[in-house]
Amino acid sequence: MFQQSLDPVGGSLALSALCGALPLVTLFLLLGGLRMKAWMAGLISLGVALVVAVALFEMPAGQALLTASEGAVFGFFPIMWIVVNAIWVYNLTVASGHFDVLRRSFGRVSPDHRIQAIIIAFCFGALLEALAGFGTPVAISVVMLMALGFDPLKAAATALIANTAPVAFGALAVPITTLATVTSGVSDAPGLDVDTLGSMVGRQTPLLAVIVPLILVFVVDGRRGVRQTWLPAVVAGVVFAIGQFVASNYISVPLTDIVASLVSAAAVVLLLRVWSPEEEVTEVVTSGAVAAGDSGPGSKVGAAVGDGHAERSTSGRHSAPGGAGTTESGSESTVHDSSADVMKAYAPYLVIIALFSIANIPAVVDFLAESPWTTVFQWPGLDLRNTAGDPLASMTFKFNWLPAAGTLMVIAGLITGAILKLSPSRMLKTYGATYHELRWAILTVMAVLGLAYVMNGSGETTSLGVWLAGAGSLYVVLSPVLGWIGVAVTGSDTSANALFGALQVQTAAKAGLDPVLMAAANSSGGVLGKMVSPQNLAIAAAAVGMAGREGDIFRKVLGWSLVLLVLMCLIVTLQSTFVLSWMVP
Repeated sequence: MFQQSLDPVGGSLALSALCGALPLVTLFLLLGGLRMKAWMAGLISLGVALVVAVALFEMPAGQALLTASEGAVFGFFPIMWIVVNAIWVYNLTVASGHFDVLRRSFGRVSPDHRIQAIIIAFCFGALLEALAGFGTPVAISVVMLMALGFDPLKAAATALIANTAPVAFGALAVPITTLATVTSGVSDAPGLDVDTLGSMVGRQTPLLAVIVPLILVFVVDGRRGVRQTWLPAVVAGVVFAIGQFVASNYISVPLTDIVASLVSAAAVVLLLRVWSPEEEVTEVVTSGAVAAGDSGPGSKVGAAVGDGHAERSTSGRHSAPGGAGTTESGSESTVHDSSADVMKAYAPYLVIIALFSIANIPAVVDFLAESPWTTVFQWPGLDLRNTAGDPLASMTFKFNWLPAAGTLMVIAGLITGAILKLSPSRMLKTYGATYHELRWAILTVMAVLGLAYVMNGSGETTSLGVWLAGAGSLYVVLSPVLGWIGVAVTGSDTSANALFGALQVQTAAKAGLDPVLMAAANSSGGVLGKMVSPQNLAIAAAAVGMAGREGDIFRKVLGWSLVLLVLMCLIVTLQSTFVLSWMVP
């Protein structure tokens, strides 16, 4: 048995806290300073956490390794189990050619690039974030925008900025699930569960969603874009915000972004039936067309579009979406997809929504929560106690193999394969290729979750949190910034929640702040670091053929990231006072 101590290093809380921060400092320096590959940085930082736990925090080596093993397993199941299978479903649509059908379908809604930015980067990107997350929306959205003729730098910036508001509920709310897991048992405060934390985040990020589409049209076309297309931008943002709030508070936390993205897209499409912009703005790539079928994550689209020089052209009003005057980039302007093919292209997402809707019916939830579908057990050999001598809740592992979101995605993939008429061998080959594609991402997430579990189990996070609590009420301003730093470095809101979730709760308890608010602030502030994280910048740069020029994209989005972060700090600060405290569940 191991019991945590607040000041194991020289009897000093400050010294213990600084030593406890060493694994995080190592991770930040390796990723942000030395730009080491994420999986290598994760493994090295995990090693540092183990050394600190055993040598400085007096944790038995066996308990430290067992804690790391539990975190690593949690990193694969349920987290990467969701991501791998979600991307597999997407890869099935690429393998069948129906992803191109889907892309052309979006292009026919409106030829105006400002509206396409809203529909593809914001609405469809949010749906991709809901289903997969972890860089998938950026990779796919960038490819679609490039294929429709966007300037490479604008395509990258648009996709990165759009990938903000939905991130906290990405991959079927894996960040929220992780946050609830690492904060469970850390504090005596009630409400540190998926539903309450999801509800709180759903009262913060929707305020960002209202603004993001307006930023997108400004990035694409400056002040003219805002002046001419503010209406669809506001409609998309407001409807998404309402959908996100309602779904996270009253329907289902895992389904939050799915609901919000679909109702937002539907609202924009309906608006375009009765409204059109003053003039259409398109950018035509003059140096080549995007190669057909080269639309998977990380594909070298830049090579297909040459040097990316573009010219702007404007035309008069279009008569109707997809009607006369609608144009598409490249040679695909003459391609006409049948209604059956279009339905097949949308089928995977309809199947996923149907499956998760069924799985969230209360009677079904109760049934699947029982054995043999779900097993809850204490991690073998692990025996950890907090400073008060109480067992840590993190020792309990929940293996819900059938109702797990990743398993539902497998079922959705099998149904999708049948609908798209893919052979079992093709589906299996695609599944293997998906694992190969994500092998380093899997290792990275497992290492970071192992690191988080060791820090939380050894008391490193506890000492750091108690020390930071010395900031008192001023800590409320730092809370979102800490989440922003975590995501900016790791590229993942899930990883940032795993690293800092327990720290936020412990610090809040010591500083007299609401633990639910501070935990949610970590996730909500973190989403704004996604657009400047090295991993997502690399994904966007590779997709637009700007590998090695990540700095150009970084400068394009950094200002927006900081502006939105300041806004989130203001929101959280007001929610901690009488002004907006009524928003805290």
